[in-house]
Amino acid sequence: MLPFKLLKNIQFSKKSPAEQQLKVLTKLLTKARFTEFGQTYNFDTILNQEKNTLISKYQECVPIFDYNKIYSEWWYKNLEGKFDICWPGKIKYFALSSGTSGAASKYIPITKDLLKSNSKIMVRQLLSLVNYQSVPKTSAARGWLSLSGSTALQKYEDFYAGDLSGISAKKAPFWFAPFKLPGKKIAQERDWNKKLEDIANNAQNWDIGFILGVPSWTILLFEMIIQKYKLKTIHEIWPNFDFYVHGGVFFEPYKKNFEALLGKPISYIETYLASEGFLAYQEKQNYRGMKLVINEHLFFEFVPFNSQNFDEDGNLKNHTNIKLIDDVELDTDYAPLISTNAGTWRYLIGDTIRFINTKDCDIIITGRTKQYLSVVGEHLSIDNLNQAITNASQHFNIYIPEFTVAIEENKPLFCHHWYLASNDHVDAKAVLEYIDHYLKTHNDDYKVERNTALKNMKLDVFPETVFMSFLQHNNKIGSQQKFPRVMKGINADKWNAFILTHKPSASGIIV
Repeated sequence: MLPFKLLKNIQFSKKSPAEQQLKVLTKLLTKARFTEFGQTYNFDTILNQEKNTLISKYQECVPIFDYNKIYSEWWYKNLEGKFDICWPGKIKYFALSSGTSGAASKYIPITKDLLKSNSKIMVRQLLSLVNYQSVPKTSAARGWLSLSGSTALQKYEDFYAGDLSGISAKKAPFWFAPFKLPGKKIAQERDWNKKLEDIANNAQNWDIGFILGVPSWTILLFEMIIQKYKLKTIHEIWPNFDFYVHGGVFFEPYKKNFEALLGKPISYIETYLASEGFLAYQEKQNYRGMKLVINEHLFFEFVPFNSQNFDEDGNLKNHTNIKLIDDVELDTDYAPLISTNAGTWRYLIGDTIRFINTKDCDIIITGRTKQYLSVVGEHLSIDNLNQAITNASQHFNIYIPEFTVAIEENKPLFCHHWYLASNDHVDAKAVLEYIDHYLKTHNDDYKVERNTALKNMKLDVFPETVFMSFLQHNNKIGSQQKFPRVMKGINADKWNAFILTHKPSASGIIV
């Protein structure tokens, strides 16, 4: 049973989204008013405003930050052990987040307040299981297998650093302990391959109700267990495994192979848990959208993600048209700015989202600001790319667990170079023609540019092991590592150097 105190503190507000967001911002400003950041940007003055002008005053006083700006001006002081910088007290934990773009290693501050809020949202998501008719009510009371980062964090003079999942596991409430697997010893293991091996060795001793993890690594674990115990499906060893919690990557490309390892249907729950906070979660069965967390620890602003506000590299160049929660529209991509109880203020998190229900604040993730593919104005989002691959996979009945797209220049013309991971036989030319046709049908800008500056497309197909080896080669093995869908900058240079040593199994070109 979950502690009564925690359940009591979980609020399901009847106020409007705008009212809830105003309350959150007021709470954040009040707690941080005496910090160095709060004094610099006049939080007291902001709090003295009337309710109808408080948010506009906040936007007037506080600039917009991306990671590099807020780190170089503020967060570096936290790493030096200084107190009361952007949030009251001393920051003892930092999530290491390399992501798929930007700085090589990002140090994201993690506070007790943030961890407490994240735990509340996780419980809200578990409580939402009452809306899932196919999930037995006893599932959440069985073992929870979390394929998370190591809880053996890196110790520095004034702080600890590691994966958010590892920090969360280490600092989890005591009442998680009877349910949380794989247990303290395995959870501390830093070698990801050994961790999976240890989990497989102990699998027969556990009664698993649900699993949290990245699809690629979960599939690998299932295959290891099935092979080790000579099983046909994972349900032969975990018959009560009823639902799977995933996030961070688009799940559809993995679903066919995932379900081939199951012995019965299960439910899938998507989360939007970033290092900076728990932003959204799925609360309805067989529903694509996730409910934005607007009444706990996050204040949101939304920048329309278009060429007026962002350049072709995904850098913010204009911010005069920022929307609040009651101004957003359907079918528009937005780059969220978040302010949180970890000292994150008007922070461009780097994702793009789209509202599918403005009344209930339901969203989908559509991509990353730095991975938006628009070298000549084709304006392809990650969602466009994901859907093209998903449909191609289904049409040709092939499994494509990973892919990426790079830009090749032959000025004034350009080329999209696709790289697919598949162990199946692939007719590369047919697949590429299908992808091209799909994108032309679903994106008018792409269709126009394919007749002008974007003359060529290329496609190479590699075994899945090549993609996994690239991650391992760049120390990207772990629970929160994702393969970049668009290769740019340093990542593109590393990828090009790496694939020179690997001959593709198939290739195709459209001219």
